[in-house]
Amino acid sequence: MIARALGALCLLAGTLQPAPAEEAFVTAQDGNEVTVVDLATAKPVARIPVPGAPAGVAVASDGAVYVTSPDGKALTVIDGAARAVRARIPLAGGPLGVAVHPSGAPVYVADWYEKRLFVVDPNGGRIAGEAKVGASPSGVAVTPDGATVLTADRDDNAVSVIDARSLERLAVIPVGERPFGVTIDPEGRRAYTANVGSDDVSVVDIAGRRTVATVKVGKRPYAVALAGGRAFVTDQYGGTVTVFDASSLAVLKTIPVGEYPEGIAASRDGRRVYVANWFSDTLSIIDAETLAVVGTAAVGAGPRAFGTFIR
Repeated sequence: MIARALGALCLLAGTLQPAPAEEAFVTAQDGNEVTVVDLATAKPVARIPVPGAPAGVAVASDGAVYVTSPDGKALTVIDGAARAVRARIPLAGGPLGVAVHPSGAPVYVADWYEKRLFVVDPNGGRIAGEAKVGASPSGVAVTPDGATVLTADRDDNAVSVIDARSLERLAVIPVGERPFGVTIDPEGRRAYTANVGSDDVSVVDIAGRRTVATVKVGKRPYAVALAGGRAFVTDQYGGTVTVFDASSLAVLKTIPVGEYPEGIAASRDGRRVYVANWFSDTLSIIDAETLAVVGTAAVGAGPRAFGTFIR
């Protein structure tokens, strides 16, 4: 009996595999590449060439990575596990912000030069539809239930709310000046826009389709990440990340990072926040609890990492 039990335990132990280490897929616009960083070691482990000044990035639930190239007018599909380009899908205009439906498809891409949102079938490698949005759409986010897509319409100072099924524009919500990044909370209740022109973050009630609060942050906020009940905002001109409590909206700390921070994303467990510093060519690693920078990783030239870049 003892030998049998030990054998069963050994078999079970053999089937238990450690969770794969998280990786960051950082778009390096000036370097025309995506730098893959092993976040356990904070070391680059791969460099994937992507032409056309890659900027936007979104990691899908199946591990695929989608990268926009505004200059190259394309959406690049990367196999995250193989760290290799799988396809390039031509898109007109200036593809910038990108988000993926929770099911893994379709992929939504904002056209910076036109008032439209592309709906891309990544499996068929084609545009499956378009939705009307506001002027200079930048950030894109999808609610966790997959029912609604939001775009930050920079030159309209507004957020567009799109029905994911019909592609109907359901609402236009006024926010601060020049919204760029837009992030939705895990419950799908609130969205946060980083307003480059007014140096603040708008807090949006998605169901109520209205802005319910405004939080002053640093100079030229670019994007927002959420972790541990806190919002982390990259301040481009400040070289900092402003942190505020998502419930009370009180500002908790301003954290110095690299020069000209832009893209920002949280780890799956919410314990770390990663910041792409465009002018420093680095990725800053923040402890989400202590609000201290605990590491730095070197990445390619001109990292933007605009979107969800953690796999």
